[in-house]
Amino acid sequence: MSALILTPAAEKNLVRLLAGIQFCHIVDFMILMPLGPQLMRLLHITPGQFGLLVAAYTLSAGLAGFACAFIIDRFDRRRMLLGVFSGFVLATLACGFAWDFHSLLVARLLAGMFGGVVGANILAFLGDCIPEERRGAATGRVMTAFSLAAVAGVPLGVFLATHFSWRTPFIFVAAAGLVLGLLALRTLPSIPAQDKSRVAMKDTLQAVFRVGNHWRAFALIAALMLAGFSVIPFISPYMVHNVGLTESQLALIYFCGGLATLFTAPLIGRLSDRFGKARTLHILAAISLLPLFAITHLPALPLPWVLLTTTFFMVFISGRLIPALALITAASTTGLRGRFLSMNAALQQLAASAAAFLPTLILTQDAEGHLLNYDIVGYGAMTMTIVAMWLAGKVFIKS
Repeated sequence: MSALILTPAAEKNLVRLLAGIQFCHIVDFMILMPLGPQLMRLLHITPGQFGLLVAAYTLSAGLAGFACAFIIDRFDRRRMLLGVFSGFVLATLACGFAWDFHSLLVARLLAGMFGGVVGANILAFLGDCIPEERRGAATGRVMTAFSLAAVAGVPLGVFLATHFSWRTPFIFVAAAGLVLGLLALRTLPSIPAQDKSRVAMKDTLQAVFRVGNHWRAFALIAALMLAGFSVIPFISPYMVHNVGLTESQLALIYFCGGLATLFTAPLIGRLSDRFGKARTLHILAAISLLPLFAITHLPALPLPWVLLTTTFFMVFISGRLIPALALITAASTTGLRGRFLSMNAALQQLAASAAAFLPTLILTQDAEGHLLNYDIVGYGAMTMTIVAMWLAGKVFIKS
């Protein structure tokens, strides 16, 4: 089946709606980290327990994405997205009413379970509704959700938590999700199930993993996650302990980076349509080697120079994902796309978890609190970037 034919107006409205849903999902994932001090103080959570809360979301999302692969193509795309997004909204609301560590942990596991599947369904919608020649631009517009989350979502969440309660951001995201869910109920197009047969798990795995192009796409997203998320989680402590920023100045990093990517993400999407997904990814990945080196070797510098470096980093690290996701979305045929993308989303989440964990095996602090061996993490990220560049030329577009 070819891409569903929509009018230009309907296509734009669909992309905006999917970007809004993605925005809610990303804000919910990101907002927990700046709420750490409040949660640790008010719920008597230890640093180790807080780390578990952060990791639980990604791990749950990865496992749910894997499970979803066995059923996603047996349901109408519209019903599937509405169902998992409704579960996400309820789980996020539950986070706002948690009363201790254990109740919040359960709520975060549920939010990750539904949130991780939301991402796969969004990509499946793009693959089924947007023609390949415009899919890169559409992916870029949906990816602006990350930028908006950094520029507006997270700062607003911190403001609400500071002036009201740590529960308020979760309730706000749930309320926004309810509005988007009602809008989606009215406007999402129906895309019939691609495969209604009740196949065994073994048959589903064989259908997805017997395709060599799928393996190359999986390897590509894993390499990009290892190249990015090995560095990203430790930017804040490195900037405070090594570069000399204050904790209050950290918000400027995300604001400036998010503001820049808000404009560059759609541009990168259009360029990937014009010059090809793989070629655009090659160029962006090559350029991203510079900020990867710079940010993991940054000495004490004035704030403007730090912000210039971190913004450059965010533009190209997030930018290379746009042609990569558009390329991966087109790497499978329509009948397998939902299952393939669910597997891909699961691998993406699990690779991000591994990327965040592996650097902890070598990162240490000296007596003054400086983060040591971050430069080695940077070299590893640069190596995985080069691997991703090679893999990008091996993934072929199927639809």
